Amino acid sequence: MSLPPPTFARLHLGAAYYPEHWPEERWPEDIRLMRKARLTVARLAEFAWSTLEPTEGEFHFDWLDRAISALASAGIVSVLGTPTAAPPAWLVQQNPDLLAVDESGHRVQFGNRCHYCVNSPEFHAATRRIVGAMAERFGSTPHVIGWQLDNEYNRVCYCDRCRGLFQRYLAEKFGSLDALNRHWSTRYWSQTYSGWEQIPIPIGPHNPGLMLEFKHFVTESYRKFQRLQLDALRSHLRPGVWITHNFMGWFNGFDHYVLTRDLDLASWDWYVGTGHHDYLTSGAKHDLTHGFKRRNFWLIETQPGNVNWSSTNNTLNKGEARAMAWHAVAHGADAVLYWQWRSALGGQEQYHGALVDQSGQPRPFYEEVQQLGRDFAVASPLLSSSAVVSDVALLNSYDSRWSIQWQRHHRDFDYVAHFNHYYRPLAVRNIAADVISTDAPLEGYKLVIAPALLVLNGSRATRLRDFVERGGHLVLTIRCGMKDEYNALLPSRQPGPLADVAGVEVEEYYALLEPIPVAGEWFAGTSRLWAERLKVRDEASTQVIAHYGVANGWLDDQPAVTVHPHGEGRVYFVGSYLDDASQQSLLDRIVATARIEPVMETPVGVEARKRVNAEGVEVLIVINHTRAKQFVRLPWPAREHLSGQSVEGKLKLASYGVAVLTPLT
Repeated sequence: MSLPPPTFARLHLGAAYYPEHWPEERWPEDIRLMRKARLTVARLAEFAWSTLEPTEGEFHFDWLDRAISALASAGIVSVLGTPTAAPPAWLVQQNPDLLAVDESGHRVQFGNRCHYCVNSPEFHAATRRIVGAMAERFGSTPHVIGWQLDNEYNRVCYCDRCRGLFQRYLAEKFGSLDALNRHWSTRYWSQTYSGWEQIPIPIGPHNPGLMLEFKHFVTESYRKFQRLQLDALRSHLRPGVWITHNFMGWFNGFDHYVLTRDLDLASWDWYVGTGHHDYLTSGAKHDLTHGFKRRNFWLIETQPGNVNWSSTNNTLNKGEARAMAWHAVAHGADAVLYWQWRSALGGQEQYHGALVDQSGQPRPFYEEVQQLGRDFAVASPLLSSSAVVSDVALLNSYDSRWSIQWQRHHRDFDYVAHFNHYYRPLAVRNIAADVISTDAPLEGYKLVIAPALLVLNGSRATRLRDFVERGGHLVLTIRCGMKDEYNALLPSRQPGPLADVAGVEVEEYYALLEPIPVAGEWFAGTSRLWAERLKVRDEASTQVIAHYGVANGWLDDQPAVTVHPHGEGRVYFVGSYLDDASQQSLLDRIVATARIEPVMETPVGVEARKRVNAEGVEVLIVINHTRAKQFVRLPWPAREHLSGQSVEGKLKLASYGVAVLTPLT
């Protein structure tokens, strides 16, 4: 289930371009090469503050105007970045308190990125000035189709100003110190507060409630900063011009669902770094970004071959990046942009991959982008204004992730790894899944999975209960329903307010030194890292799917996995962290019971995803993510649009090959 995406007339292919780095007489050659590669969009100005405003209030916009016009003359539209991720030296000199303070109490150094305090009033004033001036100059420009705010929000500031604002935030949220002390159990270790000014910013381990609220404060601080820019822009923009920010996949510095509420679409920056692409993991990141707004997104940065910041900056295999681009499109990307067009001669990223090298000549990777340009030109009419469709939702909770991260109880228990443990068995079967907020509507889904939904409040429990009563299938996992929204333990056993619909409660949880056996009718395997001993509450209706074998005595022969009917639906409780084969068997059985069909069956390493366009045509995208040729049996006679051929029976895919298929009529 997906919301309608913003309407785009085509799939876009592009790159980040920094014309201010190069003599203007070079621009025509850059644009000629872009056009030759069939690029359709360029991303400009995101770090150009010192060029756009070399001194306070002195704006130099003519060069950017000329660059936009030159690109437009070649049929290339522009996305403008607000340059606030790189406050210039003159601004920092005038306002040294603008620099953020790190956990050690030191001012961060000028000369990298995002070195600002997000709550600095001087920085806010400077931001209004530069963004407002850009909006007035370029907001009505017909060839600017969108705006990117800042770049990869990530800095946390620990200055005295932020501490005071945090205390004010707490006073507004809790209303009284009595309420705060009660929710945070501050009698523990004599933490009781008698004045708001006593409350610190947490550095390192601290009260769980305090730590959670500081994350919420950071989220709200960036949201206010973002709204400042939105307010400066929106009144000047033409209808249909959108605003985004480039997020970073599973980055956990703030709640992305809150931060994306005010944006028109989400976008993200995808890098492999060392090694090669694993589509069973990266698919979750695409679906996560799709789930921020529950609509299509832009892949606004990705690597052209290699990066410069990883441990070993190997280059992707020939053809691998093309498969990756189509993988993004298959998961709902309406654009793929590479970072960057050409590396600057100086600066910190000299060794990063690019389409054009320091001499201005195309690198070998340029040919792969040319192939993508041809691909996108053919596929755009099919995929414009199309959406991904899913019967499955996985619930992602930043509160739960943060809480587990701070109190893992097992050093190897990782929220994202556990989340992917439920995503991968679906992905390997070509079953689409939305990754959505725990507060999102659930109508239209057949199956909802809540991996480690540790923080469970009343409204979330009610939404899940209603989903099951209407006939939905719900999977609850280890560590579900342990805490309330203040990061305090619930006064009831797991899964808290969902114990009656689950038909079980958790008597005890165990961090495991080594795997222990788990077996039942559906699988025989092991549980690693974690195990929960389940007590059946409704023996008449609850089916025990698997029991623990001989383990530590406490778990021997105890229920490990159960299913319980409730209303028209079912609730599974998985109290173990199953091995991969057992997990696949369990998810296969759950999916079949929920009557969810894969897009199609494919060999290992071959992905099949579906997008449905505005005319209701199902477009099947099949991608070979391996270096070996593969054969796929098609469910129906098809038109393969990239080659222009008709195919029946078996489809041959070359190394990293891609097919875009529609049924023959």
